[in-house]
Amino acid sequence: MAIVRSILRRGSSFNTPAKAVAFRFAVRGFSADATPERKVAILGAAGGIGQPLSLLMKLNPLVSSLALYDIAGTRGVAADVSHINTRSHVKGYEGDEQLGEALEGSDVVIIPAGVPRKPGMTRDDLFKINAGIVKSLCEAIAKFCPNALVNMISNPVNSTVPIAAEVFKSKGVYDEKKLFGVTTLDVVRAKTFYAGKSGAIVSDVNVPVIGGHAGITILPLFSQATPKANLSAEEISALTKRTQDGGTEVVEAKAGKGSATLSMAYAGATFADACLKGLNGVPDIVEFSFVQSNITDLPFFASKVKLGKNGVEEVLGLGPLSDYEKQGFEALKAELKSSIDKGVAFVQGS
Repeated sequence: MAIVRSILRRGSSFNTPAKAVAFRFAVRGFSADATPERKVAILGAAGGIGQPLSLLMKLNPLVSSLALYDIAGTRGVAADVSHINTRSHVKGYEGDEQLGEALEGSDVVIIPAGVPRKPGMTRDDLFKINAGIVKSLCEAIAKFCPNALVNMISNPVNSTVPIAAEVFKSKGVYDEKKLFGVTTLDVVRAKTFYAGKSGAIVSDVNVPVIGGHAGITILPLFSQATPKANLSAEEISALTKRTQDGGTEVVEAKAGKGSATLSMAYAGATFADACLKGLNGVPDIVEFSFVQSNITDLPFFASKVKLGKNGVEEVLGLGPLSDYEKQGFEALKAELKSSIDKGVAFVQGS
């Protein structure tokens, strides 16, 4: 990465934003010329997360075809990003009648569809709206691209991933290796906040984040963070709470005019890039994700996952937890189980 940063500082051949970002995505992977054809579909592409996510995926040299879908407004987004001089062909799709065409042949489907959080809105409020949206989209995925890797961004992820799993089970196409809850933003925040407090170079920081993707179910393991820093118990507690409340911090800062759309798009693009590299056979691709798991007594759990040609190759262990983290781990279980059960019940009862 030091070499990459040096090249980008000098300008070299990466003297345009598109080339620089595309090169960033190609790190640890193959050149665009050596990679297979890969289609990525974004469901909810005209929304607050969907638009910047569409831009970032257009810049990814591993994508050959980019399908942008939403209930309305997608044609303009597609026309806009299609003018960017990168590898992928872009096409926009709108309305239920075009959803199947958008999905057909997809290798990766990213779902940021649904309504965002607003001030005073709980994740339970979100559930009432987004659960039905996710269910209908997953029914279409089961029909038109059942072998695709599905990256779930729509909140509440602790419930929408189980919803997707139950839909796929009901259609006879469920493969636990191909369904992911995108928790990358929790890792991104933990790295950023830890670097700010410790004085470490943020690009050198690693912080595991386990559990789920809401409130206290988000458990950053700062005891395992690298490089090591001598932080007090009070500082660790504050960093943990800020990571857990990162979404609320952005919602309040935007004063009712939005949620964490830009950082979420970055996180979503980062995770999708890892999935594409895994599909293409790049070795040692490891990210954190909310997946079906047996490393705890919960059916779904966010932890470190090794990615490969079929999706999840291995769900990795949690590693040693500090006493503070053990307490957080026990505290998150009931809430996470409740959210998982709620998603399952939504599908089974409908």
